[in-house]
Amino acid sequence: MDLSHRFSKEELALLYEEVLYTIRHRLGKPEQQHVGDSQELYSYVQKAFGMDAEEHSVIMQQVMELESPIYCLKATVKEAKGILGKDVSGLSDPYCLLGIEARSQEPAHPDHKKRMKAVVKDLIPEDQIHRTQVMNQTLSPVWNETFILEFKDVETASFHLDMWDSDVVESMRHKLGELTDLHGLKRIFKDARKDKGQDDFLGNVVVRLKDLHCWNDQWYQLEPRTETYPERGHCHLQFLLTHKKRATTCSRTQPSYTVHRHLLQQLVSHEILQHQAGSTSWDGELSSHASTVLYLHATQKDLSDFHQDMAQWLAYSKLYQSLEFNSSCLLHQITSIEYRWVQERLRPEQKAELAESFQSLLTYGVSLIRRFRIIFPLSVPRSMDRLQSLLRVLVQMCKTKAFHELCTPSPDLPQMVSRALKSGTTEWFHMQKQHLKPMVKSIEENSKALSKLLLEVIEDLKQCQKIWNKLFITNLKLNIFSIAYLELESLVAEHVQEQLHKVDSSMSRPTAESLFDLYRKLQELYQMKESLPNRDGPLALSNFHQWFEEALPLWLQKAYTTTLERAQRAIQMDQLKPYGYHKHSTSTVDLSTCYAQIMTTWQQLNWPDPEKAFMIMVNLLEDMCKISLMYCKLIKERAEALSLSEQNEGEAANKLCIVVNNIEQLRLLMLKLPVQLDWAQLEQRMRGIIDPQQIQNALHNQLDSTVACLDHEVRDVVQALATKLEKGIARHIQELSSSSDTQKPEDSIIPLMKFLESELQYLNEHLVQENFKSLLTLLWQHTLSVLSAARGPQVPSVQHCQRLFCALKSLELCFHAEGCGLPLETLHSAAFQTLETHLALCSAPSRKLIQKYFSKRIQQQLDTSSEKYGAVTIKALYRPSEQKLRVEVLNATNLIPLDSNAHPGAPARVPRGGGPEHAVQEERAAPPLRRSLRLPDPLREVPAGGGLSAADRV
Repeated sequence: MDLSHRFSKEELALLYEEVLYTIRHRLGKPEQQHVGDSQELYSYVQKAFGMDAEEHSVIMQQVMELESPIYCLKATVKEAKGILGKDVSGLSDPYCLLGIEARSQEPAHPDHKKRMKAVVKDLIPEDQIHRTQVMNQTLSPVWNETFILEFKDVETASFHLDMWDSDVVESMRHKLGELTDLHGLKRIFKDARKDKGQDDFLGNVVVRLKDLHCWNDQWYQLEPRTETYPERGHCHLQFLLTHKKRATTCSRTQPSYTVHRHLLQQLVSHEILQHQAGSTSWDGELSSHASTVLYLHATQKDLSDFHQDMAQWLAYSKLYQSLEFNSSCLLHQITSIEYRWVQERLRPEQKAELAESFQSLLTYGVSLIRRFRIIFPLSVPRSMDRLQSLLRVLVQMCKTKAFHELCTPSPDLPQMVSRALKSGTTEWFHMQKQHLKPMVKSIEENSKALSKLLLEVIEDLKQCQKIWNKLFITNLKLNIFSIAYLELESLVAEHVQEQLHKVDSSMSRPTAESLFDLYRKLQELYQMKESLPNRDGPLALSNFHQWFEEALPLWLQKAYTTTLERAQRAIQMDQLKPYGYHKHSTSTVDLSTCYAQIMTTWQQLNWPDPEKAFMIMVNLLEDMCKISLMYCKLIKERAEALSLSEQNEGEAANKLCIVVNNIEQLRLLMLKLPVQLDWAQLEQRMRGIIDPQQIQNALHNQLDSTVACLDHEVRDVVQALATKLEKGIARHIQELSSSSDTQKPEDSIIPLMKFLESELQYLNEHLVQENFKSLLTLLWQHTLSVLSAARGPQVPSVQHCQRLFCALKSLELCFHAEGCGLPLETLHSAAFQTLETHLALCSAPSRKLIQKYFSKRIQQQLDTSSEKYGAVTIKALYRPSEQKLRVEVLNATNLIPLDSNAHPGAPARVPRGGGPEHAVQEERAAPPLRRSLRLPDPLREVPAGGGLSAADRV
C-alpha cells in the first residue's frame, strides 16, 4: 500500500528535498542509538518516500546545488558552582564571555596549550563576543542565558567561554568594612598592586564543536590559566547545533513544525506498512533510521519540545484515522502537550489546526466505538487492549486544558459514546438480521432464523456483560451492557412479534418445535434483565410468553409422544440383564432419561402465569403416570416373552428379579417428582389462586395413586418369586418332619438351610434391598405356616418337636442375617411366638417342664397383690407306681369368717382325680396362692423309673 498519494507529487518531492538537505548538512556526533552512516539514511528515506533511483538522483543533485545553511551553536549558560571567591568578602561577581573561534588548533599543534589558556577577547573578534549578566556576590551563579553563535566549519570551530569576576572601583573604607578574615586582608593588598577596575579571571571552558552531539547538556570543569588555583569549579552548559536560513522550499515557505509534521507523517506511515508487510502490528517504536532523520530535522530546525510533541500529535492522530496501529502511541503526545501547554505559544492558525485535530480524532474515535463489534472483534488478538487504549486516549484528550480552551463548547464524551453505542447496536442488529434472513420464506425457516438471531444477540450481550463492560465503566462510567440490552430487547420484541403474526393457530408440529426453540431463546434473553443496574417501567418482552399460548399444547403433546416412543423402544431392546453395577436393566435408565427431559421441559417453559403453569404441571404429571403404568405392563410382557424363548427356570427367575428391580426403580423415580419439579414453589405461587384441596387432588393424590399401583406391581412380582421358593421350602420341611428320630436335629435341618442359602444368596444378588426384604417377609410368613402345619393334629414325639424347634431357630437366624435381613420386630410376629412357645414345650425334657411349671406358679404368687379370701399352704406328692397323690395341708392364713363366732370352720378338701392329667390339684379358699406356699423339690420323691409321660406334661 503506497501512502504517497496523501501528498501531491510536487509536495512529496519538496518534502524529499527537505529530508535530503537535512541529511547532507547534519551536524554533531551521532547518538549511540542513531545511525551514523549518511548513505544508510539516504537509502532509508528513498524507500520511505517511494523514490526510484532516477528521482532520487535528480532531487539529490538539486540539494547539492542549494546554498548551505548558516550553522549555529545555540549555547545556554545555565549556572556554575564551586567557583573562586575573588572579593574581600570571599565571594565573586561572576560573568561570562563566550564566542566561537573559527580555527581551533589540534592538540598536537605547538600553540595548542597556549591558545587553550588564551582569553576570549584575545582570540575572537569583539563583535562576535557575547557577555552574560553579572551575578553579584555569589559562588554559585545562575544565568540561564541563551546565545546563538554562528560558525562556518564544524570541523575547525571551537567554543570558548571565560568566566570573570567583575571588579568595580571601591573605596578603601568600603573594602575594610567587608573584611572578615586575614585572607581578605591579603586580597586588599593584592588589589592595591593591580590596575584600577581590572577583572579577575575565574576559569574557562573550551569545547571543539566536532566533539559535540546535536544536543548536549553537561557540567564542564573551569580550567585555569596558571597552576595557582587548579580547582576552579564547574559550569553547566547546554549546546544545540542548529541551522539558519535553510535553502529548501519547505523551510522557506512553511512553518518549521508543519514541515516536521509532514516528514513525521511520511516516515511513520512507512514504518506502519513495513510492520503490516511482516504480519505484525506497529507498537509505536520508530526504527533507528527514522528516529535519526527526525532527530536531525528537529534539532536543525530548532523545534521546541512542545512543537515537536504538537507535530507528533498532529501526524499520529491523522495517521490513526487511516492506518492500523495501537492508539496508545497517541497517549504520550497528548500527555506531553498537556504538560507543556501554554496557549500563548501558538499562533492562531496553529490553534485552529490543533482544535481541528481534536475534533477529527474525537469524531473518528467515537465512530470506531460505535462499530466496536466489527472493529475490535474478540476473535482477533489484543482487541481488548486496542479498544482500551482508544478509550484512554479519548478520555485523556477531553480532559486536557488544550481541548477545553480550543474546543468550545466542549462536548460531553460519555454522552457522545452512549449515543454512538445505541446507534451502533441498532446497526449491528439490522445487519445480523439481514445476514440471517432465510432464503426460503416459510414459517419454519423464519423461526429458525429468529432463533439464530437471538443466539447472536444473547452471545453479544454476554460479551458486553463479561468483557466490554469493565472497559467502559472504568474509563467512561458507562454500563455498555445496560445500553445494549435495552436497545436489543426492544428491537427483538418488535421483530419477533412481527414474524409471529404470520403464524396461524393450525400450525404444524415442525413449526411448533421451531417456536419452542425461539421461546427458550426469548426466555434466556428476558432473564438477563436481572443484570440491569436499574429498570424504569416494564420491558418490551415482559409478556412474551403470551405470544406462544397457541403452541403450548403441541409442545406438551410432543414431550409425551417422544417419551412414550422412547420408553417403548427401550423395552423392546431390553434383554433384562443388569446394567453395569446396578441391579436394574437399560430400559429403566432410558426411562429415567426421558423423565429428566420432561423435567427439563418444565424448567425451560418456566411459564410466568401461575394458573397456566399449574395446568401444565397437571398435564405433565398425568403423562408421566400413564407412561409409568404402561411401562409396568410392557416390561412384564417382555420378561414372559424372553422366559418362553429360553425355557430355563433359573433365567426366568432372573428376569423376574430384573423386572421387580426396574419397577422399584421407577417407583423411587416417581417419588422424587415433587422435589425435582419443585411442587412447593408451585404451590406457593398458587396460593390465593387455586384451592389447596384442588392441588392435593390434581397432583398429590394422582401421584400417590400411581405409586400405589407400582407398589402393587412390585408385590405381585415378588409374590411370584416367593411362590417359586415356597414349594422348595415346604418340601424340605416335610422331609425334615419325616426324618428318623435317631438323627440329630442339627443334621436334619442341613438340606433346608443349604437350599435357603443358595436361593436367598442368588436373590440377594439380583434384587434391590427393598424388594429382597419384601420377598423375605413373604417367605417368612409362608415358612411359619408350613412349620405350624408340620406339627400335625396328633401329639408329636419329643424328637419331632426338637427337629422343628431347631429348624425354627435356625431359620430365624437365617432370615435375620445379623441385621442385614429382616428386623427382629418383623420376625417375632404373633404366629412365630405362638409356634416357638409350643415347640419349646413339646421339645423340652420333663425336668425342664416341671421347673418351668413351678416357676410359673411361683411367679403367679409373686405377682399376686391381694388376698381377698386368705391363703393356704399345701404340700403335694404324686407317686406314679401307686397312682396316688399325697396332699399335705400345712397351714392357712387370713381366712374370712363364715361361722357365727366369726371364725372359719370349713375343713380342706382334696378331690380325687381319675387320671394322670390331674397329677397336681388343689382346692383352696382363695385363688391365687401367696408367698406362704413353700414346696420342696418334687423330683426327689419321684421313684426311679417313675415320671410323667408326654401327655402328662402337656
